[in-house]
Amino acid sequence: MTLEEFFRSSPRAAVAFSGGTDSAFLLWAAKKYGCDVQAYYVKTAFQPEFELEDAKRLAEELDIPMKVIRTDILAVPEAAANGPRRCYYCKRALFTLIWEQVRSDGHTLLLDGTNASDDAGDRPGMQALRELEVRSPLRECGITKEEVRRRSREAGIFTWDKPAYACLATRIPTGMRITQEDLKRVEEAEKCLAEMGFTDFRVRLIPEGARLQVTEEQMPLVFEKREAVCLALKPFFPAVLLDLAGRNPSV
Repeated sequence: MTLEEFFRSSPRAAVAFSGGTDSAFLLWAAKKYGCDVQAYYVKTAFQPEFELEDAKRLAEELDIPMKVIRTDILAVPEAAANGPRRCYYCKRALFTLIWEQVRSDGHTLLLDGTNASDDAGDRPGMQALRELEVRSPLRECGITKEEVRRRSREAGIFTWDKPAYACLATRIPTGMRITQEDLKRVEEAEKCLAEMGFTDFRVRLIPEGARLQVTEEQMPLVFEKREAVCLALKPFFPAVLLDLAGRNPSV
């Protein structure tokens, strides 16, 4: 099945939109193939502000209506506790909330941007999507991450080369309770580094302070800007350690 065939058979749909590459391409495809589509973005403390801004920009460029749903994800005990299945409880809570809004708007089909490269066996959040009957057209049509980026570039979608961005909760060690304060300082620290020219990196909490992970290509930039990095992150952490192994792009 192709995406065109999917949307021809599903002429009206709601899309859970994250502002990332996959769901952006899914929205574009829905619009291109004549689907009456509406985007839904859930803003929690786990999503940095720039993701919402990207989502708003993309929805405006595609002329697709988007609703922003705000909720306190830390009010979900299992999400705040940050156990090994945090993602499942978080996804289940958020998509239950989206479904409530979607149904009140008259939609009966909810889609997400999971692609064919995503490993369903290693992602607790996908269990929640299956249980809540959220469909993933990119995965169903066999479209991989590489193809999403290629076709997004051809279509002129600005997110085509946007690095994957796992939610801020992934910066907190599993088992360590997540607080609004920790999420905020991680977000602010990463914002500072982005403004200094770093891309595709992570600032992760550790007992000593924070662990900075950058790609191998940007390792020289860390040493070049070492003093500036230390100065920028000092207000947030007592110490910042550099992970010399580099960052695994899949996490």
